[in-house]
Amino acid sequence: MWSRVAYFSRETLVSLRRNVLMTIAGIATVAVSLTLFGGILLLSSWVDHGTARIKGGVTLEIFMNVDASQQQIDAVHTALDKDPNVKHAQYLDKDAAYKEFQRIFRSKPDLLNSITAADLPVSFRVAPKAGNVPVDDLTTSLQGQYKTQPGVEDVTTPGKALKGLVDVTNTVRLIFIVISVVLLGSSLFLIVNTIRLATFARRREIEVMKLVGASNWFVRVPFIAEGMVQGLVGAGIAILFVVALKRFGFDDAFNDPGSFFSEFFVTTGDATRVSLYVLAIGAGIGVVGASVGLRRFLRT
Repeated sequence: MWSRVAYFSRETLVSLRRNVLMTIAGIATVAVSLTLFGGILLLSSWVDHGTARIKGGVTLEIFMNVDASQQQIDAVHTALDKDPNVKHAQYLDKDAAYKEFQRIFRSKPDLLNSITAADLPVSFRVAPKAGNVPVDDLTTSLQGQYKTQPGVEDVTTPGKALKGLVDVTNTVRLIFIVISVVLLGSSLFLIVNTIRLATFARRREIEVMKLVGASNWFVRVPFIAEGMVQGLVGAGIAILFVVALKRFGFDDAFNDPGSFFSEFFVTTGDATRVSLYVLAIGAGIGVVGASVGLRRFLRT
């Protein structure tokens, strides 16, 4: 058995060296396509986690008019405290709103210098109480109820922002999946041609092996291993990029405490799951490409 393994390994390495340029091209195409595929899966997980966390917390914010009277503010505050559908409501006065404004726009000093606390409205951050009514329906009901209160300027929900984010993510996901599929098709084509070149270069040797009784599978194994190596190496490179994207992209770039995107995250489990998908697809592309490339020369 070990002699066969040694033979298959040796023949696989020989075949890879003979077609080094095609091999590198196939590996590079697999790596690029699977990097795009893995990246879009990470992006999907990032959005899914963030939307789930945000929907589980504050679901609407009531903004008062800038010149709303204290009586109007107190009336809304009292109504929220007594509302059986409200779990909790956080009051943000002008100073708190200004601190929030400073934090969000700290990178824009010109804007900060042109706004004072008096220019900003007070607001209430409201979380509905979980019950028999779906949270989305309850949020819509509360939005309509408090939007007509005296002194209220607007009642917003993160659902609008989330819907836009989800729509953009779905569009980007579709585009990248299409690009990934096209590139995977290209890598499959390259692997098929690499295997065909390898089998053509060794056609005399294969004919002799067949004459002395070698089975088709015995002849196929080195070529299938060659295709699998290309797929696995490309997938391995893609996994490195996926891990780097998780570590230096989603973990660092969007890890600003208190920002909107601080609620979005990608777990190590997500990265592991995506890496396994990438590895499986890479191996599958290699095996399928090699099998297709061999059909012309080795028919059962």
